[in-house]
Amino acid sequence: MHVTTSADIGIQSLQTEAELFLLRFAQETGMEPAAALARRQEVLAEIAETGAYTHTPEELTHGAKMAWRNANRCIGRLFWNRMHVFDVRKAASEEDVFEALLRHLAFATNGGEIRPAITILPQAGEGADTFRIWNHQLLRYAGYEKATGIVGEPASVGFTRVCERLGWRGEGTPFDLLPLVIQHGRKPPRLFELPRTHALEVPLTHPEHDLFAGFPAKWYAVPVISDMLLEIGGIRYPAAPFNGWYMGTEIGSRNLGDEARYNLLPLVAANLGLDTSSNATLWKDRALVELNAAVLHSYRRAGVTIVDHHTAAQQFSVFERNEEKAGRAVTGRWSWLIPPLSPSATSVFHKSYEDRIVSPQFIHQHPPYAQTN
Repeated sequence: MHVTTSADIGIQSLQTEAELFLLRFAQETGMEPAAALARRQEVLAEIAETGAYTHTPEELTHGAKMAWRNANRCIGRLFWNRMHVFDVRKAASEEDVFEALLRHLAFATNGGEIRPAITILPQAGEGADTFRIWNHQLLRYAGYEKATGIVGEPASVGFTRVCERLGWRGEGTPFDLLPLVIQHGRKPPRLFELPRTHALEVPLTHPEHDLFAGFPAKWYAVPVISDMLLEIGGIRYPAAPFNGWYMGTEIGSRNLGDEARYNLLPLVAANLGLDTSSNATLWKDRALVELNAAVLHSYRRAGVTIVDHHTAAQQFSVFERNEEKAGRAVTGRWSWLIPPLSPSATSVFHKSYEDRIVSPQFIHQHPPYAQTN
């Protein structure tokens, strides 16, 4: 008598996930029924024999786009079908990965006319020689813990210490770009310094006021998330960095405005001459608006793609209508979809969304360096 094992359950689960994905893929791409049936049978047999399966380039491309479409925290999903997919599943070394990441940055930056892209590295599996990118984003600033406080990006303090233990030394400015840290299988991680040519940055100025008074405020052009896992039809890709373009409030309200981040509101308020003696003067609100205005002004003046939160909300409404026409329900996490500035002035604030997980999807992973942090 056969006893069902955890391996059997794992295979059955993967077969179920694969069938669901292949069915959706066939429907959305107009695949011929006979070809779709043959492909499902091929995949089920491969899973039964090896415990895994390999996506075709077409499945990989469409699956990655579906994952962006299903990203509950993202307000920019209208453009999900415009994402360019770099298939780098044959990468065999850290150098291969580094070159692929440089190609990604060059393609995505595009002289400032930002293009959505994803670079997909080898899939996970038992004994698989996979890669992890330790950085949260391919471009991000270092944070240094000093006796007088933190210099730079507070969210990067732990990872900066990791990079320093691996031999990296920054200049100690508020905006030092961190190196890339790439790990191959169980080998020690390796550092790769980013060429300045691949890191477009935007100096920040306000069209009317000197908000920063000598502080060298700037931000990078392309937000490439690099620590999330991509799951398509039960197959997992632990390294699949992806990008869209910035919504202004991500930089102005959160990265630069949050108390736990760069905390620039007191500086901006002082330079605007605002009365900060009481919360009732709404000095934080006024400083926040002008800080966000500086971000939008600076990116547009530099010719770098950016979207304001009102336009982004309008674009999300178009996405919702498109999905309704396609017969798909829109899922979302309301607390992330509403912008951090004037949310009630946008349509998403006045709606509710089901925060249901839909595959394909992007999944948060435990940082590989957490134990050494």
